Amino acid sequence: MQIARFLTSAHYEVIEASDGLTALNLVTDDIELAIIDIRMEPVDGLEFTKSLRAKNNAIPVIFITGDQSPNLLSEASQLGVKATLMKPVEKERLLKMVARSLSRQT
Repeated sequence: MQIARFLTSAHYEVIEASDGLTALNLVTDDIELAIIDIRMEPVDGLEFTKSLRAKNNAIPVIFITGDQSPNLLSEASQLGVKATLMKPVEKERLLKMVARSLSRQT
């Protein structure tokens, strides 16, 4: 995945999941940030984030999408998503959003 390559080249440790359900099972206290594609099966990015929030997990989330729907962006905001990046993801923009999201945690 290109996003994982961008992050590892910037010396971030990356754990990949092929779908939202697998990603939910990988989330531990050691995970500092989730970068989620909104369109995944069987659990999409919105459901992934809702599940995190239902468990009182405030991990920062960045959405990746090709969808510019105002409803989607509004729902993402209500879920506390830190940023939404449009596809294709530009490396420098991704790295800035990651750094910004991680710095807000401390």
